[in-house]
Amino acid sequence: MVRKSQTNGDAPRSNISEDEIANGQRNDYEIDLWRRFAEATDLKTFCQSWLSLQVSMIKDVRSAMILLGTPDRGPFSPVAIWPKPDFNVSHLTNSAERALKERRGLLLKSDSLPESQNNQPESIHISYPIEVSGKIHGVVVLEVEDRPSHEIQAIMRQLHWGSAWLEVMFQRADILQVEETNDRLKKTLDLVASAAENERFQASAIAFVTRLATEMECERVSLGFEHRKAIRVNALSHSSEFGKQMNLLRAIGSAMDEAIDQRAIILYPLPNEATPLVTRAHEELSRQHGAGNILTIPLRKEDKFFGCLTLERPVNKPFDEEEVKLCETIASIIGPILDTKRKEDRWLITKAGESFVAQLKKLIGPGHLVLKLISLLIISLVVFFYFAEGDYRVSAPTTLEGTIQRAVCAPFDGFIADARVRAGDVAKEGDILCVMDDRDLKLERIKWVSQKEQLLKQHREAMAKHDRSQILILQAKIDQAEAQISLLDEQLARAKVTAPFSGVIMKGDLSQQLGAPVEKGQVLFEMAPLDSYRVIVEVDEREITEIKAGQKGELILPSMPNEVFHLMVEKTTPVSIAKEGRNYFRVEARLEGNTERLRPGMEGIGKIMVDRRKLIWIWTHELIDWIRLKLWAWWP
Repeated sequence: MVRKSQTNGDAPRSNISEDEIANGQRNDYEIDLWRRFAEATDLKTFCQSWLSLQVSMIKDVRSAMILLGTPDRGPFSPVAIWPKPDFNVSHLTNSAERALKERRGLLLKSDSLPESQNNQPESIHISYPIEVSGKIHGVVVLEVEDRPSHEIQAIMRQLHWGSAWLEVMFQRADILQVEETNDRLKKTLDLVASAAENERFQASAIAFVTRLATEMECERVSLGFEHRKAIRVNALSHSSEFGKQMNLLRAIGSAMDEAIDQRAIILYPLPNEATPLVTRAHEELSRQHGAGNILTIPLRKEDKFFGCLTLERPVNKPFDEEEVKLCETIASIIGPILDTKRKEDRWLITKAGESFVAQLKKLIGPGHLVLKLISLLIISLVVFFYFAEGDYRVSAPTTLEGTIQRAVCAPFDGFIADARVRAGDVAKEGDILCVMDDRDLKLERIKWVSQKEQLLKQHREAMAKHDRSQILILQAKIDQAEAQISLLDEQLARAKVTAPFSGVIMKGDLSQQLGAPVEKGQVLFEMAPLDSYRVIVEVDEREITEIKAGQKGELILPSMPNEVFHLMVEKTTPVSIAKEGRNYFRVEARLEGNTERLRPGMEGIGKIMVDRRKLIWIWTHELIDWIRLKLWAWWP
């Protein structure tokens, strides 16, 4: 029971009510929650304090939890549970999964036992996803007693406003991670710059280890590379001459060999939860030279280890996990750079000898079957090309032409009335090729015939009157009319254009030009005979010196790829012709054998036999000649 004090008038209160005591305790509790919330240093404490604050602002909360995980992927696990960390909140799992899947706030009825069994009123689950920059980081789930809708909306608003603190926390974590990454990259780039600013390997290595020792607060940093199947120390920090420190170099080299043999990063002393490793050499280095903490990182390129990086610190300054990762990153980037500089800094004869010995070992020793097969193949090819010969033939585009070509022209100005043939058709001598429209000519002839009859009548009348002058004039007009009629008869006879000889139509298709006008002398068709051909071989100017009259060759046409036609060179024209970016000479040849299936205008590939030469020369002479010409053009 809550006892209420009397407040009549201005009488002083004789006691403090239970409400005031409860409110005071509640204020102290909230102050404590805010203090823990403000002082939280890790994710779990922050979320637990935030959840307790949210519950303190909402009435009648039965249970609550926060699930967090990898953004948008999960898995999501509880990081904060209310009212106590070990409270069973498995009944909130379904609501949380639905909110994560649907990416929105949800209000669901509880699936708890009936009221008659649990003696509690019905509850509802309020789920609100935590979304930052478009990614779901987790979800908040509250179980509250059922209440009016306006109170539910107030709870949703409270979660929405309160989730801003969680968003700030994630954004701060992202910023810290980015800052750590940037800091790591800056240190790495600074070290890369220190290694790259010197041209010689030794100076670059010493500058790198010295800079690394300063950055990582190490007593000594050593860098070694493989030499004759063992690691030899090439650089020590803060020391340009370390040849006299043989015991130290031997101990560091042994520690590096120990890491290479186990193909693992060795941190001495080994952490309790680390994988067991052999550290006898590291222990000896620590005992003899006072290194309290030693970190050795093997340098690897692909699957081959070629060196090691060793860092030493005093006993009171161990390497943490972040520093180990940073050193591993630095070693993986700078190690190959320095190894390349080391190899390039050797004498040229040393590099050539090492390369030759390495290849010879592969060729003679076990394994490397592919290299041996390639070497055997190269030797076989050299022997083959030294002895092998072949027919050297000049290849060139080839065209068939008729020995003669005849043009069929329009006999007069007119129009095309009919077309009987087209290009590619075979015509015999006298066959009609096309017919000209002769209607105008016929009308013109009728006109002149009528005019002649009139003149004859007038001539007879003049003779009857014995008018000699009129008779002479009319006789001249009659002769003119007869000449015009004769001319028209000749034109009418030539209206049917015929073939002058038997052959194939090379050019001309008037079937698409019926009714089109033509002029006198215009070429209508071109014909070539079918029994007489000449072969034109377009030989490139680089090969023309090899061609002589009397040489034989072969011709293959795309229309008859399975049949070979034999030819003989007859003549080479002395004038070159430019075509499609190249210069060539026309070489005329004569076909030998049956030519019934051939047609003028066919194109193919002709090969003219020159003589027998080495195969390697036949395949490479064009390239060699091109190189010689270019060198001669460039040579001053």
